[in-house]
Amino acid sequence: MKKDDCIFCRIANGEIPSKTLYEDRDFRVILDLGPATKGHALILPKEHAADLYELPEELAASVFVLAKKMAVRMTERLQCDGMNLVQNNGEAAGQTVSHFHVHIIPRYAGDGQKISWVPGKPAQEELEAVKRQIAE
Repeated sequence: MKKDDCIFCRIANGEIPSKTLYEDRDFRVILDLGPATKGHALILPKEHAADLYELPEELAASVFVLAKKMAVRMTERLQCDGMNLVQNNGEAAGQTVSHFHVHIIPRYAGDGQKISWVPGKPAQEELEAVKRQIAE
């Protein structure tokens, strides 16, 4: 269901103009207005889901099929050197708009962008405890 006060719902459903790269029954892919690199795009579902937790499983599966399709097209046409797919859930994870979306970020050698974290150094016991907590 579309949410009337959600800007991404309005963009995805064509109520607000965008630089649309692709559209089908379920999704609209647009250029990001604040791009990290040339070609940075967003995959927006037309139906509202605040985040991954609310996204129906069938859309969760099809969004990565579309992401692959767009990544291949963008790599061929933009001649980029790599690609990041980024999807944030919750403010603590960097989500700034409460509408599920996937960033497709073409990467170019020397583009100066960083998508990274500082690797931790957990003890084997800690890894085992986390494994039990999640898997059992």
